[in-house]
Amino acid sequence: MTSVWPQLEPRLAQVQKPARYIGCEDGASAKAPDPTLVSWLFTYPDTYEIGLPNQGLQILYEIANERPDARADRAYAPWHDMEAVMRAEGIPLFSVEHHTPADEFDVLAFNISAELIYTNVLNCIDLAGIPILSADRTVEHPIVMAGGHSTYNPEPLAEYLDVVVLGDGEEVVGELTEILSQWRTKPDRSRSDLLRQMCKIEGVYVPSLYEPVYADGRLVETRPLFDDVPARIEKRTIADLADWPYPKQQLVPVTEVVHDRLNVEVFRGCTRGCRFCQAGMITRPVRERPADQVRTMVANGLERTGYDEVSLTSLSTADFSSITETVGGIMDDADACGQGNISVSLPSLRVDAFGVGIAAQLQRAKRTGLTFAPEAGTWRMRQIINKLIREEDLYEAVEAAYSQGWKRVKLYFLIGLPSETDEDTLGIAELAKNCVELGKRHNKRASVTVSIGGFVPKAFTPFQWFGQNTAGELQRKVNLLRDATRRMHGVNIKWHDPAATTAEGLVSRGDRRLGPVIEDVWRQGGTFQEWSEHFEMDRWTAAMERAGLAIEDFVYRHRSETEGMAWDHLSAGLHKDFLWDEWQDALAEVGLPDCRWTPCYDCGACTGYGIEHVVASAVPPAGGSQGTGQELAGGGSVPVSLMPAKPKGPKSPHPVLSKQLDTQSGDTQSGGTT
Repeated sequence: MTSVWPQLEPRLAQVQKPARYIGCEDGASAKAPDPTLVSWLFTYPDTYEIGLPNQGLQILYEIANERPDARADRAYAPWHDMEAVMRAEGIPLFSVEHHTPADEFDVLAFNISAELIYTNVLNCIDLAGIPILSADRTVEHPIVMAGGHSTYNPEPLAEYLDVVVLGDGEEVVGELTEILSQWRTKPDRSRSDLLRQMCKIEGVYVPSLYEPVYADGRLVETRPLFDDVPARIEKRTIADLADWPYPKQQLVPVTEVVHDRLNVEVFRGCTRGCRFCQAGMITRPVRERPADQVRTMVANGLERTGYDEVSLTSLSTADFSSITETVGGIMDDADACGQGNISVSLPSLRVDAFGVGIAAQLQRAKRTGLTFAPEAGTWRMRQIINKLIREEDLYEAVEAAYSQGWKRVKLYFLIGLPSETDEDTLGIAELAKNCVELGKRHNKRASVTVSIGGFVPKAFTPFQWFGQNTAGELQRKVNLLRDATRRMHGVNIKWHDPAATTAEGLVSRGDRRLGPVIEDVWRQGGTFQEWSEHFEMDRWTAAMERAGLAIEDFVYRHRSETEGMAWDHLSAGLHKDFLWDEWQDALAEVGLPDCRWTPCYDCGACTGYGIEHVVASAVPPAGGSQGTGQELAGGGSVPVSLMPAKPKGPKSPHPVLSKQLDTQSGDTQSGGTT
C-alpha cells in the first residue's frame, strides 16, 4: 500500500487546522498495512472534530483491529481548504493513521448520523477516486458501505451505496470480514457474487438487488430482483451489551473536538415511547450495561486518557436503573485513585428521572451544563407525542439543579408537531419563564436557554404518516416565541433554520428519485449542509425543479395507512400495525407509560429477536421511569398503575384533531393549527 504523506505534509501549512489530518492519537490501534488482511476504512463524512468522538465508529474500528484477519484505519471529510488542496494536487481521500489512499482498502464504510451529510458521502466517494454510482464499480474498487441511524431509510443513497447495515454492527463487521477474506482468494471472483453473499447476513441490505415500483407518480413498493434475496431486511441487534465493553481504548484527539471527554455507553435502546423519536424506536429493546462494568470502564478510561470529565451516554441516561449509585461510585473510585476533581455529565436527561439525589452526586465535582428536553410546551402536546412529563416534573428537576448550585439550564423543544396550536407553542415561553423564576430563588443570575428545533417525521416512528410544517409556518412559530420571550429577563432563545428542516425532511422521507437531487446539490457545491453557514435551500429547490419533483409531495403531504413507504422492505423490529396504532393514539391524545415496568404493548422489538429488555436492576429509577400520571379535568393526575391498558383493536381518533390533520400541513393564519 502507498502513502500520500510525502504529497500531503508540505501542504499542511496551507490549511486552517492541519491537526485534522495527521492522526497520532493516543488510543489509535491501527495495524500496519498488510495486503493479506481485509482492510476497512471507517469514515465519518464530517470534519475530524465532529467525527472523532463518534462512539459507533470507534467501536467498530477497535473490533476490526482486534481480529487476526482484518485491519482498520479512519478517515474524515476534509474541510473546504483541504479539499481544494487535494483536488489541485491530485491527493485522494486518505486514512489518518497511515495516509493510505481510500481506494486501496477493501471497504469504505461510512457512519451516517444525519441526513444532510448525504452530500458529503458523495464527495468522499469522489475524492477517493471511486465511481459515484455502485453500478460503475468493478472488483478493483472498495465495497462502499454505510450504517448509522440515518440509514434506516437509505433509498435516496441506494444507487451510490453497495451495502447498508441496519442496527448494531459489532457482530456484522466480523461476518462481513470472513466473507471478504474468502472472496479475495477466488481467482474468478466477481463483485455481484460478493454482494449476493453479503445480502444473506442478517441486517445487511444490498440496494442493487432490489427495485422500486411506481404508479401514478407514487412509490408502491420496493421488491427483490431475485428469489433468493430476502424480501424484508431485519435490523441487527446484539442481545447483551456486557459482551461488548467498547471502546476499550478511546481515542484522545490531537486537537480540540466536540464532546472532548471520556464517553461510556451505559445502555442502548429506549422504551419511553416518544412518538417523534426515531432513535428511541429503532434501538429497542433496552439493553443496560452492568453497573460494575460501567464503573470499571470509567476508571480505566480516566486513568489511561487523563480526562477529568466523563459522559455517561445513552438516549436517556437518567433512566439507567442504578444511575444515582453509579455516579456516586464513579466519584468514590476517582477519589480513591487520587484522580482529583472529575466531573460526570449526563447528556440525555429526562426531567422526570432527574432529582435531588442525582444533582447532589453531580455537584460533588465541577458542574457541567444541564440540558432537559420537555419537547413540547403543554401537557396536551406531550400526551400526543408520548413525552409523559408534567410541568411539575420539569419544575422539580430545574429546582433540584438550581438548588445544587447550577446557574444555567438548557431546555430543548420541538415545534411543528402534529396538531400543534399557537397555545401549545406559546406554552414553551411560559415554561421557560417559570423555570427562570425558580432559578432566581437560588441565584439572581439564573438563566434558561430555550433551543427550538423544527419537527421532521422519520422512518419507523408513529409520526411517519404526518406531513411536516412548511418552513414558513415554522418561522411563524419561531417569531411567536421570540415576541413572547423578548421581555423575559434570563430567557434566551435559539432555533434551527426552518429551511434546513425542510431539506432534512426531504432526504429523510424520500425514495430513490431523490438520489439525483442529492447528487445535483453536491455537484453545485453543496457540501457540509449540516453547517448553517454552508446550507443554501436554493440549491435544493433548484435541484428538485431540475428533477421534475415537488417538495410538497415528499415533505408536506400526509400519508395514508395503505400508502407504500420507501422503507417498507426494511425492518427496525417494530410491527407496522403497532406504529399505526400509536399514530391513532396520538390523535386521540392517549399516552402510554414505559413498557419496561408495565405490560407489553407487543411492538415487536423483543419478540422479533427472542430477547427481552436487559436492565441492571429490577427496580425502576427513583426519578419516575415508570411514567407519569394521566391528567384529570381538575388538574390532578392518576397514578400510572391506575391508567387503563392500551386498548386493542381500532380506535376512533379525536374528531377535532382528525379534522385538523385532514388539512394540508402548510402555512396557516396566525392562531391556526397544523
